[in-house]
Amino acid sequence: MTHAPVEVIRYPDDPCPAGWRQPVLAIGNFDGVHRGHTRILERVARQAAEHAATPVALTFEPHPTRIIRPDKAPPLLMTGEQRIEALARAGIEGVAVVRFTPELARWDPETFVERVLVNWLGVAEVWVGANFLFGRDRSGDYSLLRLLGARHGFRTDRIDAVRCRDNVVSSTRVRRLVAEARVDEAAVLLGHHYFIDGTVVPGRRRGRELGFPTANLETANELLPPRGVYATVSGLGETILAGVTNIGLRPTFHDVTTTVIENHLFDFDRDIYGARLRVWFIRRVRDERTFDGPSSLVTQIRADCRAARALFGRVSL
Repeated sequence: MTHAPVEVIRYPDDPCPAGWRQPVLAIGNFDGVHRGHTRILERVARQAAEHAATPVALTFEPHPTRIIRPDKAPPLLMTGEQRIEALARAGIEGVAVVRFTPELARWDPETFVERVLVNWLGVAEVWVGANFLFGRDRSGDYSLLRLLGARHGFRTDRIDAVRCRDNVVSSTRVRRLVAEARVDEAAVLLGHHYFIDGTVVPGRRRGRELGFPTANLETANELLPPRGVYATVSGLGETILAGVTNIGLRPTFHDVTTTVIENHLFDFDRDIYGARLRVWFIRRVRDERTFDGPSSLVTQIRADCRAARALFGRVSL
């Protein structure tokens, strides 16, 4: 899907662009850009269109938890680049990235509103989620934001939590589902299949020796599904390829000590070292297992491929 280019500015380094007209702002971390985020972002885009304004998302780097409680900081669902791409896909034209520092963590809510929302961005309207909290010790809530908005001349509103299958949609829940290998359930909350991006790097060519060549991936994504075999779809430029992905330590061979990501792409056998690949996880096929030797492993890989192929007629990206 194509989308308009998005302009990114960073606080405190960059000025607000003169072309941002009466910014209509969504505030959040937007990790994963799930269905709950999308509802806020689409509302902001509509509001901005109605008033010939600029739809903007404000987010933080690093994730505030990494500064406030680094021992509790979660692995993120998206890289910064992926998040900006997803915000643009939701209709956002500008992204304001606030550098989250220990000093900023000590700001009271009034200071944050004055320095960032008013003096930096000059917002006309601010939208947040149902459980929005901000400022030192998370002391500011939606009621205080509305009060401060009235004082400084911007409108505030919020979107109720989005529920799906009796659960509130949240980045925390999506992370838990991915970490439990329940990638198909995570997709329901995300509104898209969980994916990672990476570069194809040389491996030990075990797959080719077995008759199943693989594209080994090196990724900057922090959260990988657990070890095992997954039905996946990969994007290579404009080409979409079905396949299976193994995440693990290749216990049958004992030849690696760190996790490898091996993608066997169906009906494809080209050298693509150095290429960028996006891998969407459709469903887990099986756990990682140790086999007696190459022959029994090949038998299992054939079964894995059959199981994955059976899924692809029933999914969409």
